[in-house]
Amino acid sequence: MTPNIAVLQIEGPHFHMPRLWLPIFLLWIPLILLSPFLFLVIFGLCLAGRVSPWRAIAVFWAIVCSLPGTHVRVSTQNSQVLVRIL
Repeated sequence: MTPNIAVLQIEGPHFHMPRLWLPIFLLWIPLILLSPFLFLVIFGLCLAGRVSPWRAIAVFWAIVCSLPGTHVRVSTQNSQVLVRIL
């Protein structure tokens, strides 16, 4: 399953941002339109690096499909950033 929504929250000592829901599925529209050019770039890079283009695309797709469920929290003494991908 591809990621659909990302949740972003930033907190600081004097700043609290409400959770921001970002619709990732809207990024698929320009990605589909640019896919012929991206495929040519990936194919060229794979030929230069002597990697199978089909293997590179399969690995990239596996990474994208494993993103849902990602939960990243970065904290310092005064601030905190939370990113979740649903």
